[in-house]
Amino acid sequence: MSAITITPRTISSDSGTPRGADVPASAREAVPRVRLRITRRGRRVLGAVVALVVAAVVGAILLAGPGAVASNLSSTTTFEYVTVDGGDTLWQVASEIAPTKDPRDVISDIVRLNNLSSTEVAAGQSLAVPTQYSN
Repeated sequence: MSAITITPRTISSDSGTPRGADVPASAREAVPRVRLRITRRGRRVLGAVVALVVAAVVGAILLAGPGAVASNLSSTTTFEYVTVDGGDTLWQVASEIAPTKDPRDVISDIVRLNNLSSTEVAAGQSLAVPTQYSN
């Protein structure tokens, strides 16, 4: 009958090899750690990938952003057109189309509806007038 002898060995935390094992001297020297080096091409590729990710995130935010919200969906404004006569002012037009209303309110509504930059009007100009003021 044959006998087997087992001798316990401890493992060093530095090298990962058992202590007392027959390890050549060249293997016992510290193995230099390899540092990661990035080349110019690698930097460009990495920069392009980061730029694409940023562009995708910004695009997703812009596309998923809130849409336009109407302030009052139930009120719709209908209007008719009035042609300005020669020598008429917007005050005269407002007084003619809504004699019982304050002309300043009527003028304000006409300017806003027609997107006018001022209250000056020209002869022959066609103005949209809200139907609440038309006769």
